[in-house]
Amino acid sequence: MTRTDDWTDTGADARADVDAARHAVAEHARRLVADHLVAGTAGNLSVRVGDLVAVTPSGVAYDSMTGADVCVVDLDGTLVDGALKPTSELPLHLLCYRRHDAGAVVHTHSAAAVALSLLRDDVPLVHYQTAIFGGGVAVAEYAPFGTDELAQNVSTALAGRTAAVMRQHGTVVLAGSLRSAYDGAAHLEWLCDVWLRAAAVGTPRLLSPEQVDDVAERLRGYGQGASGP
Repeated sequence: MTRTDDWTDTGADARADVDAARHAVAEHARRLVADHLVAGTAGNLSVRVGDLVAVTPSGVAYDSMTGADVCVVDLDGTLVDGALKPTSELPLHLLCYRRHDAGAVVHTHSAAAVALSLLRDDVPLVHYQTAIFGGGVAVAEYAPFGTDELAQNVSTALAGRTAAVMRQHGTVVLAGSLRSAYDGAAHLEWLCDVWLRAAAVGTPRLLSPEQVDDVAERLRGYGQGASGP
């Protein structure tokens, strides 16, 4: 059921910001399918706007999703606007906002990351791009989807990092904007794929944590900056 008692009193500018976030969520949801980061209706994403979160609905085809399909919830998970039920992974998203100060969350079911999670407890330092996540990315222990246990396991794996792989499940990437979180998810899948390809034919040579830390320092202020939800 849609709760609108507080939402209708929200200012026009705030409503416009949330509407923009809903359209951005739908746009990136469609990209999840096109970029092969999910299969079917698996995976989900969200972006925070003040004390509200625009998040993908549960069990809705991403390739045809529109902004009107996207749910809006508060930080307690109460539905504020939208006709559909939010993703079953809502507890995970909300914990990322409350505990890890995320601006956006992207959760994929990408194949290389899932394959790596069956073999390792972390993503090896195969490339300097691991620096964008704060260093080596941990693999969170398995728990059933949509549970508080899974959210807690992922939160533990996120300590000091902005990404985690979920064992036998997928990935979670946090960032200040939805665009950055999405790009991070694509980079993480690429890193997992690189390791799988190298490990299939030999023992990969890895960077040291110190080398990755050096790159993290070099990346400060790199590029033109990011904007948008």
